[in-house]
Amino acid sequence: MTRLDLETARLNMIEQQVRPWDVLDQRVLDVMAAIPREKFVDDAFRSLAFADVELPIGHDESMMPPRLEGRMMQALRLRDSDVVLEIGTGSGYPTACMATLASHVFTVELHDDLLEKAQTRAAALGIGNVTWRQGDAASGWPEPPGHYDAIAVTGSLPEYDPCFEQMLKPGGRLFIVVGEAPVMNAMLVTRSINDSFARETLFELNLKSLVGREKRAGFVF
Repeated sequence: MTRLDLETARLNMIEQQVRPWDVLDQRVLDVMAAIPREKFVDDAFRSLAFADVELPIGHDESMMPPRLEGRMMQALRLRDSDVVLEIGTGSGYPTACMATLASHVFTVELHDDLLEKAQTRAAALGIGNVTWRQGDAASGWPEPPGHYDAIAVTGSLPEYDPCFEQMLKPGGRLFIVVGEAPVMNAMLVTRSINDSFARETLFELNLKSLVGREKRAGFVF
């Protein structure tokens, strides 16, 4: 694709996919326009970098479609001073976007090769305010700092688990997807200053489960 083709495709992604899905936060739209999504897509799928599809990234994992990435970031209402935890680095594109919107991002990825790719891509763009960690964070992440202004969980859970909300600072926001295919619910959980939690259902979707948090089959007699 030529430079003009790329910019046209990027604009179409925002105006025809992201904005119509009720992503109206101008900071989110601006960062999705500024961070080159095509740099976070494997070469075989570069022509589909701006398409409204889930793109394979390896290990049977996929890159979320742009509209979902936008809705997630909008729901988290990221501020310049926020410290963010991302559960599931994946391609690294949401990581780079959130790092641009916030003060610092701690991101955890189970697969070390995906983490290395994402880190290399972000570094090439001069994004340095990210701490990259390899590990299993499907049931939380106990390493310091331990509490965050915002948490993005990029895979679904079959049932709600409060382990992630416990890592929020007072006033912190958690984006998480709960349920089973074909219908799941994206939720925003907010921790109040008196340590109560408000849980709001945002929209319906279908998202692959976090590795290790898949629904376990019952016994058959």
